[in-house]
Amino acid sequence: MLTPCVGRDEVIDRVRQLVEEHRWVTLTGAPGCGKTLVARHAAAAVPASLWVSAHAHSSRASLVTACLGALNAEVAPGDSETMALKRALDGRDVLLVLDGVDSVDGLGALLQDLVEETDTWRLLCTAQTVAGRPHERVLRLQPLPAPKASGELEGPAVELLLARVAAAGGHLVDLDTHGPTIRRLITASGGLPLLLEQLAVQIALVGVSDVAPVGSMDEAVRASYALLDEEQQRCFRRLAVIGQPVGLDVIAHGCGVSRAQAVQLASALSRRSLVEVHADGRFAMLAPLREVGRALAAETDDEVGAFQGLVAWADAVLPRDFFSGAANEPWLAELDLLAMAVRYACAQDATRPLGYELANRAFSTLYTAMRVREAVDLLESVLDSGDGPPLVGSQLARRAGICASEARGTYEGLRLLERAEQHAQALDPQERDLEVARTAAIRAEMHLDAGKLAEARADAERTLELGQGDPYVVRQVRRTLMDVCVSTGDWDEAERLAALVVDAPPPDELWIALAARVLQAKVAWEQGRLVEAESLARVAREQAREIHEDRIALLADTVHRLVTGEPGAEVEPDGLPWAVRLVVQLQEVRELLAAGETARAAGLAADIVVLADSSNLGRDAVEARLLVGDALVELGEPGQAQASYLSALRRAAQVPLPLRAADALDGLAGLLRRNANPAHRHVAGAAAALRVTRQAVGRDRPGVAYTAGAVRDCPSGWVVDQQLTADGVAAVTALFAASTAEVVTPLDALTKAERAVAELVAEGLTSRQIATRLFVSPRTVDAHLSHIYRKLEIASRAKLAALMAEVA
Repeated sequence: MLTPCVGRDEVIDRVRQLVEEHRWVTLTGAPGCGKTLVARHAAAAVPASLWVSAHAHSSRASLVTACLGALNAEVAPGDSETMALKRALDGRDVLLVLDGVDSVDGLGALLQDLVEETDTWRLLCTAQTVAGRPHERVLRLQPLPAPKASGELEGPAVELLLARVAAAGGHLVDLDTHGPTIRRLITASGGLPLLLEQLAVQIALVGVSDVAPVGSMDEAVRASYALLDEEQQRCFRRLAVIGQPVGLDVIAHGCGVSRAQAVQLASALSRRSLVEVHADGRFAMLAPLREVGRALAAETDDEVGAFQGLVAWADAVLPRDFFSGAANEPWLAELDLLAMAVRYACAQDATRPLGYELANRAFSTLYTAMRVREAVDLLESVLDSGDGPPLVGSQLARRAGICASEARGTYEGLRLLERAEQHAQALDPQERDLEVARTAAIRAEMHLDAGKLAEARADAERTLELGQGDPYVVRQVRRTLMDVCVSTGDWDEAERLAALVVDAPPPDELWIALAARVLQAKVAWEQGRLVEAESLARVAREQAREIHEDRIALLADTVHRLVTGEPGAEVEPDGLPWAVRLVVQLQEVRELLAAGETARAAGLAADIVVLADSSNLGRDAVEARLLVGDALVELGEPGQAQASYLSALRRAAQVPLPLRAADALDGLAGLLRRNANPAHRHVAGAAAALRVTRQAVGRDRPGVAYTAGAVRDCPSGWVVDQQLTADGVAAVTALFAASTAEVVTPLDALTKAERAVAELVAEGLTSRQIATRLFVSPRTVDAHLSHIYRKLEIASRAKLAALMAEVA
């Protein structure tokens, strides 16, 4: 429940009105006038409001990152955080509150651009100064009016003072007796609510007669502080040092008291208006109070005590080993505090080993909960602090590499794997070989995601050679090899590996066995054994949910949807790691196509192509291009569908993904049949040659009516050793070479999708509006714009609009 905002009803209503009428409102005023509390009450009436505390951010980049976090948005590989923020805000009916933006240099220009280039969302800032930008509307929050010397002792300032006296546990103030003193105190406060609250606390504790007027916020807070007992004073100082909203367990550890005592301390500070209570039950301190508390702490050992307590809290709440952790761990709600504790421990040589250990213990929970962006930020900050214990450091760097590859792009974690091997050099030979094996296992996973299957197999086999002393890593890399075999269509080998992976795994290796079950379900589906595929996927999903392995449960659910056509669990893909997110979205495209929502399917598939390419997720890029082709056929765009199928064919042959190459050949054969081209038999025969030895089945797809080809119709040299050859790809491509359109003008160089984007830019639409019109994502629109600018050798929307006007 929000702290009452006495005497500010009209101001709150005015702020709400301004926010409804204008995109950007700044609430300004002197320190202590109540800007933050007014903003909280104004925002509370808005169904979709997000609060970002800007006090802790000294740069625009840091604040933009915080805003992205509040919006649950992410930055795609190769993307800028500012562009990501624009896309996250554009078209959303949300009020973004930036509290205390004075410390962020150059923020005004950024906010102006955000408001100009996006639609719908609204902005409320609190600050002591204003940006002075054209879109900014300013409301100055005045102190509460003091009662006139000759008038009645009444008004909002008096109401606030008396209400806070009662809240602090004081006796009813007799205005007849103490009226002159109350009037003098209110006048001296200048009507600043925060000063009045501190005076009220003092009145409640020592009586009206013993409270002296003060001339500054610092004096008032120090006077209230002096009335606290020793334990309460220490709690006040240590909360100021921590500077973030904290729960009762953090207060207990930070102050070295029991949880019951922490309840009493927090309640005492709340009654004295020295902390505020947030809606989630955590306790926070306003900036002026925090400044005084930190100054007081500088005279004591409380900074050290507060952070040592924070480290003790982290040690208490984290799993005891490096491999445990479920996605429902309570400490995830206070991840910022955990990161603060870890960084403090890593800042000193003596405690850096503990900091490494804490971060390593946090990893399994963060990874299972698919919080890989937060994980890589935490782990990299630990590595940047200096070298830790070699064994833990090697594992932590390797885990940072895993998260970097999933958050920033497949190969973004390679440098961190190199750091892991550097840590391993300090170990004895046997331990070093094991660490090298473990790192090779992760590198194999990266190659697998990128679609470099030969490299993945080489690193996996190196792991098996060096890692026999670690059953966990052996089981893990066998699952990786199994995934390679499933992709290349070597299913006998995949089943042999599956037997080694799923047989009686220890509890901490159960997730590996479940992941292997998901791969078995995929093979069963490829071979048309649908009952078996459905059963395997369902069992893996349910067991993963039981142990809170969210990642495996989601992947199993996606395969279950593919096999059965049944709806799966509702999930918001935007916050997922790329390797998981694109798999989920690919299935969503299939379901949209099956439901006849072809335009939406085409847009989402095109978006996946952009994301898969920028993230270096090679297998997903092939799948996405196939689905783009299917959607374009349905939309009556065979020329563009042909280009998409050929691109998928080339990539699938290179990886190799023989069954995806067969899917591309199905689509191309269908296009040739439409044109009564007899060469369609050769293309369909090549698809059959890729499937028959694997006992795989072909299927009808939206836009592609499957016709089984005959292996005898596959021309010699197109398929060798069960793989599509480069000669085969070249021959198929040559069948369509004559249909390539000649470019006559610069605008003719644009694809149909790019031309559609250009036309809507000329109409003045934003990226979000264009995306809605074309059933694509704003990111895809921005990608099209980048291609358009490069092809036309221009650099702005204005220039593009002018070019379009010339040809209109």
